[in-house]
Amino acid sequence: MTLLLLAHFAAAAVAPGLAKLLNRRAFLVLALVPAAAFAWLLAQTGDVTAGRSIVEDIAWVPSLGMDFALRLGTLQWLLGLLVTGVGALALLYCAWYFKPDDPSLWRFTGVFTAFAGAMLGLVLADNLLALYIFWELTTVFSYTLIGHNPVRSANRRSATQALLVTTFGGLAMLIGTVIIGETSSYTISEMLASPPPAGALTTTAALLVLVGALTKSAQVPFHFWLPGAMAAPTPVSAYLHAASMVKAGIYLILLLEPIFADVPGWRPVLLGLGLWTMILGGWRALRQDDIKLLLAYGTVSQLGFMTVLAGVGTQAAGLAALALVLSHALFKSVLFFSVGIIDKGTGTRDLTQLHGLGRTAPVLATAATLSAASMAGLPPLVGFVAKESALTAVIESAHGPLSTTTGWLAVAGLVTGSVLTVAYSARFVWGAFATKGATGAAPSPTPFAAPHALLIAPVLLSLATLASGFFGDPLTELFHPYTETLPGAEPEHLALWHGLTPALGLTVVAIVAGLLLFVGRAPFARVQAALPEVVNAERVYQRFMKALDRFAVEVTALAQGGSLPTYLGAIFLVVILLPGVVAATALPGTEVRLWDTFSQAAVGLFVIAAAILAVRGRNRLQSVMFVGLTGYGLALLFHLHGAPDLALTQVLVETFSLVLFVLVLRMLPQDFRRRPRSGRRSRRRLWRLALAGTMGAAISTLTVVAANARIHEPISKAFPEQAYDFGHGQNVVNVTLVDIRAWDTLGEISVLVAAATGIASLVFVRTQDVERSWTRRRNQGPVTASIPRERRSVILETATRLVFHVMIALSLYLLFSGHNQPGGGFAGGLVLGLALLVRYLAGGRAELDRAAPVSAGLVLGAGLVVAALSALAPLAFGGTVLQSAVVEFDVPVWGHVKLVTAMFFDIGVYLIVIGLALDVVRSLGAGVDKQAEEDGATA
Repeated sequence: MTLLLLAHFAAAAVAPGLAKLLNRRAFLVLALVPAAAFAWLLAQTGDVTAGRSIVEDIAWVPSLGMDFALRLGTLQWLLGLLVTGVGALALLYCAWYFKPDDPSLWRFTGVFTAFAGAMLGLVLADNLLALYIFWELTTVFSYTLIGHNPVRSANRRSATQALLVTTFGGLAMLIGTVIIGETSSYTISEMLASPPPAGALTTTAALLVLVGALTKSAQVPFHFWLPGAMAAPTPVSAYLHAASMVKAGIYLILLLEPIFADVPGWRPVLLGLGLWTMILGGWRALRQDDIKLLLAYGTVSQLGFMTVLAGVGTQAAGLAALALVLSHALFKSVLFFSVGIIDKGTGTRDLTQLHGLGRTAPVLATAATLSAASMAGLPPLVGFVAKESALTAVIESAHGPLSTTTGWLAVAGLVTGSVLTVAYSARFVWGAFATKGATGAAPSPTPFAAPHALLIAPVLLSLATLASGFFGDPLTELFHPYTETLPGAEPEHLALWHGLTPALGLTVVAIVAGLLLFVGRAPFARVQAALPEVVNAERVYQRFMKALDRFAVEVTALAQGGSLPTYLGAIFLVVILLPGVVAATALPGTEVRLWDTFSQAAVGLFVIAAAILAVRGRNRLQSVMFVGLTGYGLALLFHLHGAPDLALTQVLVETFSLVLFVLVLRMLPQDFRRRPRSGRRSRRRLWRLALAGTMGAAISTLTVVAANARIHEPISKAFPEQAYDFGHGQNVVNVTLVDIRAWDTLGEISVLVAAATGIASLVFVRTQDVERSWTRRRNQGPVTASIPRERRSVILETATRLVFHVMIALSLYLLFSGHNQPGGGFAGGLVLGLALLVRYLAGGRAELDRAAPVSAGLVLGAGLVVAALSALAPLAFGGTVLQSAVVEFDVPVWGHVKLVTAMFFDIGVYLIVIGLALDVVRSLGAGVDKQAEEDGATA
């Protein structure tokens, strides 16, 4: 099962490339993946019938005792067949549905295949958290698929609406999932064996999970997102909104029904909302002229039908629910596929404009009519079998888990919904295929031309709809392992004929009344138009979103007035009032040792004095220098505490930062602006002084409290031993970065690369000119100095060129010795970055280009590639990611060499730091020079 999931996501990863190579024929290749999964699931039919579950466990978070568990039982088998079978046919359908020159095929192929994989993972997951991850993946992928054409506002609006509604439900579901997992178990099969203890907490968790299921399956009041999602391409509607995604909520309810059926509120919510949704969906379907919207509201109605059956919770209702899930996926997929063919062949979906397609497209008309008849519950189709079983189950429930009144109200609601279903099914067939009379909108058959290959999917599924009606006994045996987990007596087998039963009588009533309602559709439409809408959920949603947007604008205008001091003051106030106050309450009783030696106290006083002078300085450069002194003082404190590696890194960072500050100050006034003092300004000054002092006290308090808050022995005490035994190095700091906590470092350097990529664009709009200027200048011949002759210093340039090579050698020494001595890739990269900075200061940007005739982006990319490859390389030798090893060998003259493979990861860090330094120097140094020259030339 794991391989099936991986195959889907691997196919999704290569799908864009296949689309570029094969165009729309890529769908034929991608269809093989769900088809293979469908074949594997069919091969497990024997085990499923026997009630044997297939389980796979993969260690996920061993420290928390969590496994990534997959389980294939009856329910998972049925939904898995629908997801993979209809998915394969949908991909096959796409191969002729889309235009060969559609520019978005590369994206659609990948997202559609990834959605199929996520949906299969949702169905197979036996862990609640894994199920939730796949649940949210389907939400994200469906958002992309609904918004397939981002140019159309309808697609964007519908995609956003579906995303927000289902995400709201997903968040509620996440809270319930965590409560259930922490109070009982995250493994679903374990909960089935040992349900969570009854109580308010379990009830709350179950209802929160139910919110997620109801939003996903478009139940009132969340039903409106599904008709809006019809802006998606037809294959998306046929797959997501008929066979797979909207079934996710029904699947979750059926999955948890044996666990939470007796939870207070579970049955009333499902029965009430299910009946309301079924009737409202059928009512709205009868008002639609767009046949795709008609089917959309019909889908809402049928989902309500399934929800009612899931809410009843007996064995008979469970059997009927599974039969309805199967029949609905078959007939509704055919109908949506048919709408796509009609739209493609005629250019319209308006039933008032369609005329005579039954004659011009007889195969399509036959397949769609069979499926519509199954939707209406006509024999001998599987829809009739499912509806008969459902009515029987609900009638029996009036004497079982439901009260007599509730049971018969449910029966009345299902019959009413069935009447509407028959009416809108007849309206669909008449509107799409009938030859209308003289009063019709079109006097002759609507021109129709569509590829015959599009008929493959609807014809196969319509045949399955017809054949399934005759396989009641086998389906009953297949579904038995699930139904026996529910309470109640064993139900009658699914069959086309059970004799003259009340359910059959109600079916006849529904069919006759539905056909009469269709015949009298004109007066009924006038009645519908005359009745006012009490509540419109979509209008409520739109008003809420408009109010939310207005509120956001008002809050933004109030909180973001464009004043940086105001922003900083707000941040400081939050820190002072929340963590600062809490830390102050914990301060009494803590131990404080201000210093160990007099030298530490002296350095601390030096840092304080430098900070005060930085604040009091009137000259910008002067203040920056004092800030730099505080950094050097901190480095000295590191050294006094016995951390030379940190001290070295601090000195290098401070030096680099100091020079960059100086480069930036070239574009700013020399002195801070001094405003004449007034009473109001004096009060502001006192307010800022008080805020700064309080913030400093809060941070100091937090530091003291945090240092005294430890109750366990720090893990870092074991680092020195582990650094030598497992990391094969004596420099604990560097071994920690490249081995013990290398995952953190890998994430940090990835962020560093992303930050470096955006630095130039944050400084200049003309980023590419800054980054690539060296290539243009080198192509123009000899490079001339960019510093005017009167400002050049031959002695400085000569000394710089001599020192430059020494600094390169020093950087390499720090790189290669960093595993055992102070240094490492970060420190070495900073030294080389300083060397480049010195070359720029001595000779300008032309000198910088001579020293580093390479793109900063290339260096950054190379560093990230080296780090990633060194992280993955151990996998080729049977190791784990980022695992290090020692390689020892003898070299003539050099002698014995001991090489730790973590050094290659450190080389990647080294290159990234160099690339960042080069990018910064070109942006803040050479870029500023170039902009100043261009502005001067313009002036």
